[in-house]
Amino acid sequence: MTIAPAVGDWFAENGRDLPWRRPGFSAWGTLVSEVMLQQTPVARVIPRLEWWLERWPTPADLAAVPSGEAVRAWDRLGYPRRALNLHAAAVAITERHGGRVPEDVDELLRLPGVGDYTARAVAAFAYGHRHPVVDTNVRRVIARAIDGRAEPGPPSSRRDLPAMEALLPEDPEEARLTNAAIMELGAVICVARSPRCGSCPIAEQCAWRLAGYPDHVGARRAVQKRFEGSDRQVRGLVLAELRASEVPVTGVELDGIWPDREQRIRAIAGLVADGLVVGSADEGYELPS
Repeated sequence: MTIAPAVGDWFAENGRDLPWRRPGFSAWGTLVSEVMLQQTPVARVIPRLEWWLERWPTPADLAAVPSGEAVRAWDRLGYPRRALNLHAAAVAITERHGGRVPEDVDELLRLPGVGDYTARAVAAFAYGHRHPVVDTNVRRVIARAIDGRAEPGPPSSRRDLPAMEALLPEDPEEARLTNAAIMELGAVICVARSPRCGSCPIAEQCAWRLAGYPDHVGARRAVQKRFEGSDRQVRGLVLAELRASEVPVTGVELDGIWPDREQRIRAIAGLVADGLVVGSADEGYELPS
């Protein structure tokens, strides 16, 4: 069974106009966008991505500033270690690759913070190489349309990559289009809850639909803990204070951001351990230089 032609035709007519899909978008921009998009909605990423690339249009531009500037510029995208990873990757690209983002998957995997998905996405979308690119949306489409299951099982490169590989046309450009198209289908049509089967270009081929939409059998995905009141929220509040200050902020000055002293201290200690913050309560905390 091949779904590539139908999904590709649908994508050509209905794919969203996103910056990283436009002609001439750089490999560096692709890498930055893929890192920003990890666990962050597209609508929040686009303005920050455009601002980021205007300020640092090349890896060398980012590598030339302190890592703390990357954390400051990350603003409220969440999971700020990604900013440190991007800075470290920019340094590595500048020093090892002459400022050019590598196109080989193995070379990309050697960059700090670049995992299998991001490496394949850059190689496929920025350079046009034929690689299966698998994210949560792709896994859901394959589970339903090909395997007839309501939800995919736990991520497994050994299983997921060959499954996507089997759906890719041999032509590299058509394969790149298929990667993007299936990902888009999972993001806007074959969504986790209330899929829009009436608008799906492969509804007549979908194994899950043909089987009568059987319920999911197996373990459910873990529900993410609430953000409100979590250590993540406190970490974000601390970073917001440090981003807004040009001088170190003492522990006493940070006392007012959160009433729970134990949780506040734990959050600050975690930020220091992660390399996102340097300093001490007495001398003050600041972003890394």
